[in-house]
Amino acid sequence: MKKMIMAVVPRDQANHLLECLVDAGYSATYTESRGGMLRQSQESLFIMVEEEQVDDVLALFRGDCGEGHEHRTFGDSDPAAEEPGLSGAIAFVWDIDRVETF
Repeated sequence: MKKMIMAVVPRDQANHLLECLVDAGYSATYTESRGGMLRQSQESLFIMVEEEQVDDVLALFRGDCGEGHEHRTFGDSDPAAEEPGLSGAIAFVWDIDRVETF
């Protein structure tokens, strides 16, 4: 089954993520979006993949692709809680029941 990953990524990190996706053999459609309390500019990426590829794509978000970007720590007491990768990004994954091309 096909899956759609929609990732909302800080604008200054979007180009790097797109390069990583292309280097890994994926393609994405993207658009500028604004949101949040400060109406900050972000990029929304739409990536359609097979179900078994979802974890690979999400790994790009949190793995090597995020090097050189800020790290977020979710707890001082647990070193495993440090999560490298994109900071301030969020990804949504849903099923694609039907695709039509016109």
